[in-house]
Amino acid sequence: MQEKHKKTAAGTLLQLIYEGISFAFSSIYVNKLRTFLSLFGITIGIFCIISVFTVLDWMEKSIRDSISTLGDNVIYVQKFPWSFDPDLNWWDIIRWPAVSVEDFEAITRKSTKSQSASFVVFQPATIKYNKNSISEALVGAATYEIKDIRSFEIEKGRYFSLYEASSGKNVAIIGAEVAERLFEKSNPVGKEITIGQHRATVIGVIKKEGKGGISDSGMDEITIVPLNFGKTFINLRRRNAETQLMIKARPGVAIEELSDEAVMILRAARRLRPGEINNFSVNRASLLTEGFKAVFAGINAGGWFIGGFAILVGGFGVANIMFVSVKERTNIIGIQKALGAKRSFILLQFLTESVILSVLGGLLGILFVFIGTLGINYLYELNMFLTVKNILLAIFISGTIGVVAGYAPAYTAARMNPVEAIGYSF
Repeated sequence: MQEKHKKTAAGTLLQLIYEGISFAFSSIYVNKLRTFLSLFGITIGIFCIISVFTVLDWMEKSIRDSISTLGDNVIYVQKFPWSFDPDLNWWDIIRWPAVSVEDFEAITRKSTKSQSASFVVFQPATIKYNKNSISEALVGAATYEIKDIRSFEIEKGRYFSLYEASSGKNVAIIGAEVAERLFEKSNPVGKEITIGQHRATVIGVIKKEGKGGISDSGMDEITIVPLNFGKTFINLRRRNAETQLMIKARPGVAIEELSDEAVMILRAARRLRPGEINNFSVNRASLLTEGFKAVFAGINAGGWFIGGFAILVGGFGVANIMFVSVKERTNIIGIQKALGAKRSFILLQFLTESVILSVLGGLLGILFVFIGTLGINYLYELNMFLTVKNILLAIFISGTIGVVAGYAPAYTAARMNPVEAIGYSF
């Protein structure tokens, strides 16, 4: 008997839900303008929130991907630190010497915790091929070992050989953007370019990484040459030379151990006395990750703040429209109640309408965000996309707004006196 009663109750509930949805869709179809006005506020709010979150997800993924290319087992010895240190004064850092080849040699001789190390110096230069030229192009003169530390893929041609690196052969590996701008659609491999006043043969092209992350281009706009060739047009002794020493840890060696060893070796090589502060910076990818956490949190809060106002306005819009809908259908509500409709049925009927309106508005906002990402990706090749998490979040937010905004009008309708409602004139 109890089981039969449960089945009857479940059937009644399903019937209520079905009839509530039917009434809701009928009302939405009949009152198209009102439906549009209700949808508009929610659509704008969801569009604002999900747009911000989509951009934030893209930024975070791009930055994390860029940081991952640096390697979580690699340290970067440079003049300038990647994060703010309250114990250091900027004017003191300016006077520090640049990381030198001697520092690199000290690490390669004495380090027991490193697997490999590479010295790199960056300098802008004008690169030309026939009538095409790139001014202020980034040139990186590096030792042979850079391929073992900084991950990149050669799409055309090859990497320079150990002989070419040690002998300072005038060869170059160029990024995808450099290849496009200098050679357009022709194959650059084997062709001769001019870097400043020096000629170099292109032996390889780096596979395109795309925009985004810490820098806009990554390896796409760089030209790599052997360090011994780069010395012919780059002055490594300049105090403001943009040099860095990249050190990769051996398998099983913690990054902190490698960092401590590098500090000890470089302090000895630079003859720093005990108690003297280091005149170099040891940076690693985790410093950037920690630094960007606050940025992500700030953008996230901004997204909720901006979108929250739009959603609030949209919620008030839905509530107002639902109150109007209740007034318009007062007579119908009276008839329904006179025929035996329960309060729960009336409540569910209007709540369903409110939720459907809000969710439809949310889905429309998601559609606009999706169209926006397609347009941005087509124009700028940013690889931005709408995640399932953000879609579900938008549906949840809009559904919640529908319940909150529609409850008061639905409750008012449910408590109406049937006799008064039938005789009401709007």
